[in-house]
Amino acid sequence: MISGAYHGLVVSLLERIERTQTAPLAEAARAIKRALDGGGVVHAFSTGHSHMMVEEMFYRAGGLVPVNAIFDPGTMLHQGASRSTRFERLSGYAEAVLHDVETRPGEPMVLISNSGINPVPVEMALLARARGLVVIAITSCSLSQQLEPRHSSGKRLLDLADIVLDNCIEGSDAAVEIPPSGMRVGALSSIAGIYLVQRLALSVIDEYLRAGELPPIFASSNVPGGDEWNQGLVEKYRGRIRGL
Repeated sequence: MISGAYHGLVVSLLERIERTQTAPLAEAARAIKRALDGGGVVHAFSTGHSHMMVEEMFYRAGGLVPVNAIFDPGTMLHQGASRSTRFERLSGYAEAVLHDVETRPGEPMVLISNSGINPVPVEMALLARARGLVVIAITSCSLSQQLEPRHSSGKRLLDLADIVLDNCIEGSDAAVEIPPSGMRVGALSSIAGIYLVQRLALSVIDEYLRAGELPPIFASSNVPGGDEWNQGLVEKYRGRIRGL
């Protein structure tokens, strides 16, 4: 049955990511560590279902503290799914989202879009580059190159990134075909994206450990001493991370 096929596809996908993305993950981790050493933070933004990866990066037990998650209700699903699609395709919208976000040159901006062709993620990359940020994209290189860009520049997210983390999804996000209809089910991009952002965080932590330094990570608030540990880190970064 098709349900059994999904497990094998997920395992194969994660193994493919490990085989092919180690070098760009290490490069991205070094860029993030440099920014954090200079007192910076990591900015992260996405739209639609991909905003889950931004949530995964933010305020997570065992995760990096200095992550400024940029959540825009207009491009998330809880205020209307089809509405969020229209906003993601709206030129000029990204400028309004980023307008009052404090950024500093050299800080990383992690942008996540499976297709990487819609105006908002593309414009966010353009704006980030104009601000001197290091653009780290998580996208499907295969899918993106099969699709026509929807931004007036003719650019895709992967064209504008300093570092590309390929989620290694080939073709359709929905991976399992239903015979004989040809319809497909079993999306993979959320699993791949969450794996990549966790893998990226661990690669950054590796950089701290190599330097003999303690990484700024959240403890679980459900363990003894967790709240006290977290409070000190929250106070340190509260001025840069408005979601805290």
